[in-house]
Amino acid sequence: MTIWKKTKGGFFVGLGYLLSPLSWWNDAFFNLPIAYGFAFAFNWMFADSFMLLTVVGYWLSNIIGILMMQWGTFDLFLEQRQTNPKRDLLLGLVGATIYTIVIVALMITGLIEPPEFLSQT
Repeated sequence: MTIWKKTKGGFFVGLGYLLSPLSWWNDAFFNLPIAYGFAFAFNWMFADSFMLLTVVGYWLSNIIGILMMQWGTFDLFLEQRQTNPKRDLLLGLVGATIYTIVIVALMITGLIEPPEFLSQT
């Protein structure tokens, strides 16, 4: 296995971890600013949908994180593997969707407070 493949795999695992639901403590530094930027960028198309767009951006950043971790892990630990992009995407979608639903439900019930920059919109 080449050093390039291991380096690339380690980079993807590290960055994917920061974006994934596994690093819930890091949401304020990565996922929420990405979600806010996503909502800000697309709010002109969907007026009065800022909070919904923020949730969609948050969900997408979690999916990207999970997928990056999967791809990086494959590069780190497997010499050869058959790729199955549909399965990888499905696993990422399911995991990120469950996590996003839980976070939104906790915000709706008031068990956790949304960040100030989201509650002011």
